This record gives sequence, C-alpha cells and structure tokens, in this order.
Amino acid sequence: MDNTFKIRQTYLETLLGYKDKKIVKVITGIRRCGKSTMLSVFAQELRKMRVSEKQIIEMNFESMKFENITNHKELYSYCKDAINRAPTKRKIYLFFDEIQMVKKWEKAVNSFLVDFDVDIYITGSNAYLLSSELSTLLSGRYVEIKMLPLSFKEFLDFNDFDSKLNLEDKFLLYMKFGGMPAVAEYGFNEKMIYEMLEGVYNTVIVKDIMQRNKITDYALLKKLTDFLAHSIGSINSINSISNFLVSNKETEHKSAPNKMIESYITALQNAFVFYELKRYDVKGKSLLKTLCKNYIADIGIRNMLLGYRDAERGHILENIVFLELLRRGYKVHLGKYLDFEIDFVAETPKEKIYFQVCESLIDKNVFEREIAPLKHIRDNHEKIILSGDKNFITSYDGIKIVNVVDFLLATK
Repeated sequence: MDNTFKIRQTYLETLLGYKDKKIVKVITGIRRCGKSTMLSVFAQELRKMRVSEKQIIEMNFESMKFENITNHKELYSYCKDAINRAPTKRKIYLFFDEIQMVKKWEKAVNSFLVDFDVDIYITGSNAYLLSSELSTLLSGRYVEIKMLPLSFKEFLDFNDFDSKLNLEDKFLLYMKFGGMPAVAEYGFNEKMIYEMLEGVYNTVIVKDIMQRNKITDYALLKKLTDFLAHSIGSINSINSISNFLVSNKETEHKSAPNKMIESYITALQNAFVFYELKRYDVKGKSLLKTLCKNYIADIGIRNMLLGYRDAERGHILENIVFLELLRRGYKVHLGKYLDFEIDFVAETPKEKIYFQVCESLIDKNVFEREIAPLKHIRDNHEKIILSGDKNFITSYDGIKIVNVVDFLLATK
C-alpha cells in the first residue's frame, strides 16, 4: 500500500484537493490502470484523518459481495441503510468501483446528493459513464479525473530492477512492457507479463466493448484493434481503414460498412483502449474534420498484440510522449501548418507548445525533416524536438532539442 501511495502521488493529491467539495469525483481509465487501488489508497488516507469506518462505504461491483445490487433502487436502499447506521451529523464517503454495472446508477447518485451529506467517488472503465443522462442529472456537479497507466517516472518507482541496468535499459523495458501497474508483479518475465496483458485486453474487449455495445463480430473488432495498434502515429481515415480490411488477405471481411467501422472504433475509444488525436490548423486556428491519429492507452498491450519490433521505436516514442502530455494536463492535437505536419500541439489555458518526436536526429535528412515544420511557424510559442539522442545540440534557431527520457523524467 505504501509503495502504491508513493507512485500515484499526483492522483492522490488531486483527490485530496477535491475532498468534501460538492461535486462527484469520477475516475475513468482503461481496466487495471490503478483506479480501484487509488480509491483504496484514498479511503486509507481518510482513516488516517480519523474518519470512522462507519463513515466510509466502499462497494466494488465486480465483487460477488454486491452481485445482488443490479439497479439504482437496490443501490439506493443498500446505501441508505448503511448511512442510517453511521454517526449522525457526520459526512459519509461513498466509493463506487466499476459502477457502470448497476443499471441507472446515476439516479441513485443524484438522490444521494439530494438526500444525504455525502462525498462521492466513482470509477468506471467506459466513457459511457459520463453519458448525456449523467451530465443532465449532475450538470456542473461532477469532475472527471482521467487515469492512465504508469508514467515512466512512476514505472521507475514501482518496479525493482537489476542493479546492472542503466537508465536507458530501464526505458527499453518501459517501451516493451508498458505501464500497467501489474507488470511489477512478474519480475520482467516476458511470457507472464504478456499473458497478464492478454487477460486485461480480453476483459476489456468482452465486458467494456462487446457486451456494452452488443457487438457480435469479434473477428472484425480484432482486425480493427490490430490495425489501430499497428498504425499508432499514422494518419488514418474511416475509408483507409475500410480499404485495409478489403485488401487484407487474412481477413474474412471483404467489406464492412463505414458506419460499422466508425462505431467499433468509437467503442474502442470509449473503453479507453485508444485515444483519438484530431488535426488542428495552426494558421487557421481551427480543428479539421478530416483525418486523425489514434494512440493506444498502454504500449505493453500493443506489443502483446503485435510483438515488439525495434524498427517501430519511433512510433512507440510518439505514443509514450502523447500519453505523457495528457498526464500533464495538456489538450493535444495533431498540427497542420501549410503543407507541414506537427506531431503535437499541446495547450493549456496558459501556454501552447509545439512538439516533434523522433528516434534520432543524427541523420542530416531526418534532422531537416523534423525541424522544418517548427521553423516555418513564426509565432512566439515554445517549440521542442524530442529524440532518443544523447549529447546532441540543445537548440537550433530558437527550437529546443531535448532527450525524450529527460523530458519524461522532468517535473512540469
């Protein structure tokens, strides 16, 4: 518990910051990324603050203990009885883990806010958790906390390494096995780790995608998942994906309606398996409706599906940087400036940064290709190239050049 407390400090501080605020805290993210553990850690913090056991109601709806609670009325009845047994005039803390398994749960949550003095924390593995019905019932009264697998900095804290390994060796392990917290349980045993990740992937596919969306065509869903995993960092459209399915000799699907493909991809995104990166016209300052990129939530799951290949390290680096920018609170887009493409346009209300990401800048042609888009943008926002190189030049024509590992370990 103490180790988990240490490595997910950012999330814990976020929850502590929202403690006793009159909003529902909704923690979302792919299965097994640490949401349930985070709730347990936070509940333990409450106990350290002398909150009594009767004030803390913890419910994990994947546990057999709560299998009889299937709808909002049953949930309300159970919690009402527990609240009435608690000390009077004291706030009650409600923890609902994987609450999307309870039908119309949002009605019960809304009633708790109306009827009792409560502080509510919810986790879920599907974006449908924040459906329009929830938004209507809890308008302005909830906040989403997006949880991702471990960052590289957390990965270093979480795992035990052979003393002979240097920082670069450890980063290679991160690129290969990803950031699921459970990786630490297997001592970097490749077979065991990939079997664990396969189990996570299959649970997500069955519970959060197929059952939730009533999808029956597993073969098509698998092909789409493999295609998106293979093409991280590449621009795609629904048409290009459809053409791939038609031309791929291994698939049984000679064709698939674009609407079906689009709905399957949306289901994968709603289960937090992939994140869509939309294009942004830097000059016109507007989002573009055509073409996008998709990045996977955990690079270890990608390597489990497709196998790890050194030739794809550039795209893997891109994926890792994208996730890190999300962790740091940036809104991220794919940049378009004239005929140039910028890997990431990262924005907060206070700043904007342009990023290019590549494995190495040693080759002169690669250097010119990567720096060209940033040179042509004439505004005063920060411009950074991230690469795997060490001891390279640190700036060029006002553009910073930073080692990607140094960037990942830097404090924002």
